[in-house]
Amino acid sequence: MFGALYGDVIGSYYEVHCTKDYGFPFQKNSTFTDDSVLTAAVCKAILNNPSDVTRFGLRRRAREYAAQYRQYYAYFPHAGFGNLFAEWAKNSHAANGHSYANGAAMRVIPIGYAYKTLQQTLLQAKASCLPTHNHHEAIAGAQAVAAAVFLARHGESKETIRRFVQGKFQYDLSVPLKDIRITHVFDCRTSYSVPPAIISFLESSDYESAIRNAVSLGGDADTQGCIAGGIAQAFYRDIPEHIRRFCDMKIDGTIKNVVRAFEEKYANG
Repeated sequence: MFGALYGDVIGSYYEVHCTKDYGFPFQKNSTFTDDSVLTAAVCKAILNNPSDVTRFGLRRRAREYAAQYRQYYAYFPHAGFGNLFAEWAKNSHAANGHSYANGAAMRVIPIGYAYKTLQQTLLQAKASCLPTHNHHEAIAGAQAVAAAVFLARHGESKETIRRFVQGKFQYDLSVPLKDIRITHVFDCRTSYSVPPAIISFLESSDYESAIRNAVSLGGDADTQGCIAGGIAQAFYRDIPEHIRRFCDMKIDGTIKNVVRAFEEKYANG
């Protein structure tokens, strides 16, 4: 889970100051954003209720995720949330949102760790989308990321991950990053931003290269770094110590504590 948070922190500066430079420097004024906040919220929802869900229980489970999204928004209202999410979070009676942006995909990394089957992982990912991103495009992106984490966590190869995501979600993951980078811009639409984030992992050689691939796309750097970093940690298992040192001091203790508790239960076995 910290792999996702660190990708968020490293990418945060470059969300505004977009770069195409793979060798970009880490910036001292980087910080955690809503990506980290909502990843922690998903961790908390799972810690509170780790039970499996059926397709008939998705809406009940969605309400549990929603409660944590609202709670963590209340803790960190200035962490960079979009206006639509903020308005939803402040109104406990608000209807489900239908966003097709990548906000659902950025927060599902914990789901790929917590559940024992791919089917349950996909169901939980869908439930996590329903409160704010009840849109087929956002659900597909969230499920693709959660599935990639699940497969990486269970020792599957990059080629197996690529084939599954391409076949299940019709994402084209064959385009090289060097070609994507030429025209890639900031666009938080799921179908635009999530596939390159997954490719950033697929073309990586270790955790840090996955983050550098994602951030140097010159797009939605914090979210794409969060996604690539979350999958990369599940696959490589290791995060360099210099990245841990740089990022840990920039993440609020409330977030770190719940993520540590989650990792102790689900990620350290």
